[in-house]
Amino acid sequence: MSDAWTFVCTTGELLPGEMRPVFDEVTGTPILVFNLDGDLYALEDRCSHEDFELSSGVLDPAEGSVECVLHGARFDVRDGRALCAPAYSPVPKFPVKIEDGSIWTRDDRG
Repeated sequence: MSDAWTFVCTTGELLPGEMRPVFDEVTGTPILVFNLDGDLYALEDRCSHEDFELSSGVLDPAEGSVECVLHGARFDVRDGRALCAPAYSPVPKFPVKIEDGSIWTRDDRG
């Protein structure tokens, strides 16, 4: 677990309906940050079905899901749960904070 927060971007660079990948240098974890109607969420940028980056996929802001382009697995960006096969395991969720107009996240797993 890391107490160090990773800078993602400024709030103006991640608009509603957009997602942005970032790399947690401390833990070596790829993280994907989502803006759903102004609410920010972060998941590990790795499909739980196949080790493939979710950032290559498609964000559906209406459903609040991201779809892996490899096999079509979808995940809820709010909590990381798998929404359909072939994925059955959730994707780890991470905290997000806004400080002085900047978006930050971190891998908080113990």
